Amino acid sequence: MFLVKHPEQEGVAKLRLVLVKPHARGLGIGRRLVQECTRFALQAGYRKITLRTNSVLVAVRRIYEKEGYRLVHSEPHHSFGHDLVRETWELEL
Repeated sequence: MFLVKHPEQEGVAKLRLVLVKPHARGLGIGRRLVQECTRFALQAGYRKITLRTNSVLVAVRRIYEKEGYRLVHSEPHHSFGHDLVRETWELEL
C-alpha cells in the first residue's frame, strides 16, 4: 500500500494499491494500513485523500466506508477481460 501526492490536485493525496495476501485477510491489516495512510496524510498537511477501486472488491470497499470515505463517482469500464464498475472514493481530512 502506498500514498502519493495527487499529480493534478494540490493538497490531495492518492491512495494506491491496497494489497493484503489471502492468508492474512480478515485480521484487520487492511483497515490498519488505511488508517496509517490517513494518519500520515494528516501529518503531511493534505486536505483530502482520493482513490479508485472496482465495485467487485467488496472487502476493501467496506474498509473505505468504515473509515469515512464516500463514493463520489462510478463508471463502467472493461479491464482484465471483464466488464467492471470503476469507483472513485474521497476522504476529506
